[in-house]
Amino acid sequence: MASGPATRSDRRGERTVREAETAREENRLPPGQYVPRGRPVIHYGRVPAFRPETWDFRVQGATASGAEHRFGWAEFSALERATLVADFHCVTKFSIMGNDWRGVPAAVILAAAPPAPDVRHVMIWGEYGYSANVRLSDFTGSLLAMELDDKPISAERGFPVRAVVPHLYAWKSVKWVRAVEYMVEDRRGFWEDRGYHNIADPWREQRYSYQEEPGEGPL
Repeated sequence: MASGPATRSDRRGERTVREAETAREENRLPPGQYVPRGRPVIHYGRVPAFRPETWDFRVQGATASGAEHRFGWAEFSALERATLVADFHCVTKFSIMGNDWRGVPAAVILAAAPPAPDVRHVMIWGEYGYSANVRLSDFTGSLLAMELDDKPISAERGFPVRAVVPHLYAWKSVKWVRAVEYMVEDRRGFWEDRGYHNIADPWREQRYSYQEEPGEGPL
């Protein structure tokens, strides 16, 4: 049965729902952030080609066994998956709210390829040598995402696999992930070595390295 035209009260109700949703999003915005139209895409360098026959994911550095662990595309695709709904905060000040990610939880990687007991930090490596360092406690709650909104992630957003570290600025969520490196001592990644904050907590506006307090960066 066809419905009739929207009444004034219907439109008021729709407006009230939109306003309530906007208010909820504003309450989730860290200081200095705004919600843009659409989903902007920012990345460094060109988009790499994906070749499943040669693609692999490696766990290296201070592993519990002392050996490097390697997962081919078929092996990685078969790992347990989970869904993570999270906001996404770019250091350039836009935030994309309520993203529905699905992929391999970092906890699955940590169980399959455990770190040595004294590991406290993780370097996430992407294509072309791009990297971002995070604390092990930050990595534990992250996701190696393969889908966004029930579809494979697009190439420019990181296909086939990107990291999602939802509580930190988005440069920590490395696109085109190829490896994680367990580290006993902290070491700065690509943007951290170029003046960005070592921790990157958006709620504390930790954007730049000059803001770092003692103990927040490598010795």
